[in-house]
Amino acid sequence: MNNPVYQTVILGGGFTGLFTALHLAHEHYPRSVILIDSNDRFCFKPLLYEYFSGEMDTFQVVPRFTELLKGSGVIFVQDTVQAIDLHQRQVKLTSGTSYNYSNLVLGLGSVTGYFGVEGAKENALPFWTQKDAIAIDRHLRDCLQKAAQTEDPEQRRKLLTVAIIGGGPSGVEMAATLADLLPNWYAALKGNPQEVRVVLINHGKEILKGDINSHLRETAEQELQKRTVPIEMLLGAEATAIRSNAIEYKRDGKSETLPTYTTIWTAGTATHPLIKDLAIPEEHRDKHGRLKVTKTLQLPDFPEVFAGGDCAAVEDSSFPPTAQVAYQQGATIAQNLKAIALGNDPKPVRVNIRGTLLKLGLNDAAANVYNVFEVTGKPGHLIRQGTYLELLPTPIHDFKATVEWLDEEIFHRHLDPHDVGKKVVQAVELVGGVAVGILAARKLLQILGDDEKNKKS
Repeated sequence: MNNPVYQTVILGGGFTGLFTALHLAHEHYPRSVILIDSNDRFCFKPLLYEYFSGEMDTFQVVPRFTELLKGSGVIFVQDTVQAIDLHQRQVKLTSGTSYNYSNLVLGLGSVTGYFGVEGAKENALPFWTQKDAIAIDRHLRDCLQKAAQTEDPEQRRKLLTVAIIGGGPSGVEMAATLADLLPNWYAALKGNPQEVRVVLINHGKEILKGDINSHLRETAEQELQKRTVPIEMLLGAEATAIRSNAIEYKRDGKSETLPTYTTIWTAGTATHPLIKDLAIPEEHRDKHGRLKVTKTLQLPDFPEVFAGGDCAAVEDSSFPPTAQVAYQQGATIAQNLKAIALGNDPKPVRVNIRGTLLKLGLNDAAANVYNVFEVTGKPGHLIRQGTYLELLPTPIHDFKATVEWLDEEIFHRHLDPHDVGKKVVQAVELVGGVAVGILAARKLLQILGDDEKNKKS
């Protein structure tokens, strides 16, 4: 290019994109940085269930980009990307604006995949963004209100039946949350909470199959039956059509129908359309259409372009599509961008998987820490939220959210010491950040100590 523009453009404000921007600011990157996203808020997807259920607040789970990037020097542009020209090094937006770049970071993530199921896109409710959470909340409250007012038992059964398609971690976490939450909502309307049905429909014979959480399957299956209303599981059931008032599926070669006015879709993701449209040959894509990147997270044919998170597949690696992987990739991309700007060689990504976390209801979760030991129930919930709070972007946001969470979960709630134990303290110290690890561990030790004193007295 005759007049090179020395600026880095980041597409997508998810974990990879946002953490790349924040790390660049922290590293005093010598070039200008522009972060482009169609939304005005970052969505901390692992905690979206807590936002939906009211366990956590808006500023904790969906903070504004302007707040997170304040004082960073990163320019935030709220707009939708229309096209990416890798050869011209240019990004075009739907507003008509275009940006040239010296380096590009692709952190576009993935999109909801409906896999050709008839009526799924039109009639099923996705759970992917803040808007999705709000839409599901309104829909369910409307159904419960109508159910409380109708005298028609068949109509009431449809209104009170909620189906979740997909037995992966998203489906399991959503089903567990709803099975605790909806009976409370319905009881508040003077309805019989035991009439609420939560049905988990999974194509495979096992939930969590092929997922990083698969070793938590037995625990999950047990916990799903302990919810306020036990979760019904239809395994080996392939959804064939989603209607406005029913789900059609096949199981054991037979076609069946589940009457319901609520279908929540958590059956998987698909490659982002912008990634599909890139001028990248098939040999440089994986079987899902994601971009194959080098160990330094660069495109082989366009080394000035980096990619991470759900839209990238690292050569000779099989990183799971999780938040902890994406944010670590963001840190690596930032380090490599600075290295290139200073004339140094980029370094390969190193990802440290610290364990797996699975929400299994209100104030309930399973935490597998470094595959060393497993903690469930309220202690697992404590570890899960503490671990995710450590990942909240920027120290100021992390501190504010952590203080609120510690105040609510530890200082004001009664924790049964018999359920806590030394392993929980060790786990909090192991996986938590500075505030969570030290304060939570100390408080838990204090709780245990006070209990022993009370026993002796």
